[in-house]
Amino acid sequence: MEPPGYNCFVDRDKMDAAVQDLGPKELSCAELQELKQLARQGYWARSYALRGKVYQRLIRDIPCRTVTPDASVYSDIVGKIVGKPSSSGLPLPEFVDNTQVPSYCLNARGQDAVRKILLCIANQFPDVSFCPALPAVVALLLHYSADEAQCFENACRILACNDPSRRLLDQSFLAFESSCMTFGDLVNKYCQAAHKLMVAVSEDVLQVYADWQRWLFGELPLGHLARVFDVFLVEGYKVLYRVALAILKFFHKARAGQPLGSDSVKQDIRAFVRDIAKTVSPEKLLEKAFAIRLFSRKEIQLLQMANEKALKQKGITVKQKRQFVHLAVHAENFHSEIVSVKEMRDIWSWVPERFALCQPLLLFSSLQHGYSLTRFYFQCEGHEPTVLLLKTTQKEVCGAYLSTDWSERNQFGGKVGFFGTGECFVFRLQPEVQRYEWVVIKHPELTRPVSSEATATPSSLGRPTSSDPADRLSPFLATRHFNLPSKTESMFMAGGTDCLIVGGGGGQALYIDGDLNRGRTGHCDTFNNQPLCSENFLIAAVEAWGFQDPDTQ
Repeated sequence: MEPPGYNCFVDRDKMDAAVQDLGPKELSCAELQELKQLARQGYWARSYALRGKVYQRLIRDIPCRTVTPDASVYSDIVGKIVGKPSSSGLPLPEFVDNTQVPSYCLNARGQDAVRKILLCIANQFPDVSFCPALPAVVALLLHYSADEAQCFENACRILACNDPSRRLLDQSFLAFESSCMTFGDLVNKYCQAAHKLMVAVSEDVLQVYADWQRWLFGELPLGHLARVFDVFLVEGYKVLYRVALAILKFFHKARAGQPLGSDSVKQDIRAFVRDIAKTVSPEKLLEKAFAIRLFSRKEIQLLQMANEKALKQKGITVKQKRQFVHLAVHAENFHSEIVSVKEMRDIWSWVPERFALCQPLLLFSSLQHGYSLTRFYFQCEGHEPTVLLLKTTQKEVCGAYLSTDWSERNQFGGKVGFFGTGECFVFRLQPEVQRYEWVVIKHPELTRPVSSEATATPSSLGRPTSSDPADRLSPFLATRHFNLPSKTESMFMAGGTDCLIVGGGGGQALYIDGDLNRGRTGHCDTFNNQPLCSENFLIAAVEAWGFQDPDTQ
């Protein structure tokens, strides 16, 4: 058998041990759906030559800006930018954020070429201010390029993609950080066991999730990354979220029951990913990734937009350099009659990440403001979202995260009507911790996304509409984006003069009377929950907490 036709940038000895050229030599498929199937199945993964041809074709078909640097531009500028000396001492562009060039079985010439290409990209893309994934992408593309100029052109086409529905690489700190927040939100919803472990062993779970792109573009072995990249070029950014979620699931399975230190959890995950080939094949990784039933691309775009808006409101800009963003519950500033600092941090780890950056702000306390539902509404109106905490006379503690301003109850003319979004959830803390999310999150088969045309219709919540979906604080999981079999799956929150209700359909997750004296809890269709405490209870204390930007304190 002829060895694969590696180019001059590849260390053949390392590659011969890593890749055998056993697959087909041609690809005749043209339909996107068939390409998706072939990419997931690894049709071209076993042929080094065919993978190179497919990459060229897929990258050539990326819609790009009118003026996108090509191979001839590289030939013109590389000498002026790099000069004659050896490029091994060349600095990397600032936008890679000190990310090292992964070796990926490249020889010394190949690793030098990556640095040259990155410097030329920096020259041609001054608007790219933060892109730590790019060294790994260039190093991978160099394998399947005829020369440096072709690799440069391919990387430029990926960066210059101008299809708004086809996001490829983050190119600013704002985009990168909002992606990290979005990943954290997805972990919170789809990897709850792993998320619980991360919260338990790390002082700041946001910093663990901020590492997710490094798992893929830095730690993942070449064979695994190439398989991920096969699918990424066909299906786009959502694939990266899927694979990173799968990595976290495998890590949790491998480390469950083993001691993990808060100082080492980031390093432990990185080490696990570096050695993932020992336990998880590329096929097994992708199989796990695509077994996760994520929401639609539209929903994730809305979440990304909301996270970006939250970061902008905190002063983070497109040109911002890396800074740490922390989970914001500080012991010295926090006091509750119902929960401890540790319990509030657990609650904060469940809320959407764009709000977890904020400090808890006490809005209402029955011990301070009296046992009055009218006063509760007065104190909470104008705040979105809020956390409701309740302690019974039996010392049971439960509550709810409520996505929408309580003033929305006024649209129903004094009658009790439901509002809110699928980001709402209910929970209990004592006697044991349990969270119940919107039933559709665990059972997406109950619904299908509404078409993009339908999402542009005015909100059923009666708010003024805006051309910018991110103008809503909680656009993610709004029921107008879904076709639900009945309204019982979307009865999130309701309030009248005589009662407050969370969850509906077949029962109520929480019902509290107008005197904040008595309540009841039971199963409801919206959250598919068990009773949060004794089914009929007397109330000892009620609190409502809002979210305060640390910069406004």
